Amino acid sequence: MKIYDVIILGCGASGLMCASNIGKKKSVAIIDVNDKVAKKLKISGGGKCNITNASVEVNNFDGDSELISHTLKKFSKDNLLNFLDRNRVELELRKERYYFCQHSSDEIIDVLKNGSKHSEIILNTKIIKVTKNDEIFEVKTDKEIYRCLSLVVATGGKSFQTLGASEIGLDIAKSFDIKIKEFTPALVGLTVQKEQFWMRELSGLSCYVHIKVADRVINEEMLFAHKGISGPAVLSASLYWKKGSMSIDFLPNKNILEMIEGSKKQVSSLLGLPKRLAKSILFALEVEDKECKKLSEEDKKKLSLIHNYSFAPAGNFGFTKAEVSRGGVLANELDKESLESRSIKKLYFIGEVVDITGELGGYNFQWAFSSAYVCAKAIK
Repeated sequence: MKIYDVIILGCGASGLMCASNIGKKKSVAIIDVNDKVAKKLKISGGGKCNITNASVEVNNFDGDSELISHTLKKFSKDNLLNFLDRNRVELELRKERYYFCQHSSDEIIDVLKNGSKHSEIILNTKIIKVTKNDEIFEVKTDKEIYRCLSLVVATGGKSFQTLGASEIGLDIAKSFDIKIKEFTPALVGLTVQKEQFWMRELSGLSCYVHIKVADRVINEEMLFAHKGISGPAVLSASLYWKKGSMSIDFLPNKNILEMIEGSKKQVSSLLGLPKRLAKSILFALEVEDKECKKLSEEDKKKLSLIHNYSFAPAGNFGFTKAEVSRGGVLANELDKESLESRSIKKLYFIGEVVDITGELGGYNFQWAFSSAYVCAKAIK
């Protein structure tokens, strides 16, 4: 009866990174339901994978700030960039913020596969349940039972079910009485109420906005979609929106009242937005499109709301459209030094299965790699 030193459940970004850093001295197996490794990493960012961000701070994440801070200090953005540079992965920086693989996400996948070459990779295998007998973990799959001394759960979240995503990580945690927060869709488009149906009629248009939600302000492009609103600004905003209102500034870094002062232009022409969008915003604000100099004080008051258009989304596009899942194993259930369960020794949780979620822009891969590194070094 073979007993591995370590079994890692999940052969994605965090699972492979963990295996790569455990080293050769321990016997390691990685089990995954897919027929290939790192399928989500492969398709992310249009096949070039937004790997991290030029600025990675604790406030770019939703979750326990102490665990985030501790983990990022042990394996930072700079550590990740150095790791990639040592392995000759060429990156490109987009918008002075987003790091992508220059050629293909295969570059980093190949690095991770090479780092994990001493591990036994078991694919096309569905994990059914995990039990622990004395010091031995038993992983029951649809093929056979695997045994190990240390178990790492790197099964990810519930989004991308076409790539084998499931709630098995949470099921494992619950079976050991480890507290979790159920998964909900995150980094996802938002549906709108009847009063905002005008947004749906602009499907395909985009504009740069500032979105204020909770205590955050997101500065990025927003895309109008047939279900509501999407695009980078909305996806990140969705991370912090639970219920209630958010507001959009459609003319950030400008002052509409200063713009219209003394102008003879039509309001819609002055805004500098696509004509359809400008007219729709005026409709939503109940401002007639006329010469600026003919605007009444009441018109100007309404028009000023272009900087603070407040509304309550109806919901979101769901898991099928979500980039990641919010929720997971609660941070206070884990040792911050190792991501080991406080109650079940040698049981670890890393990556998206932990209740830490990043904004759009490479933050979730950064968390996957950082948490995997911390866990691997603790096991090693």
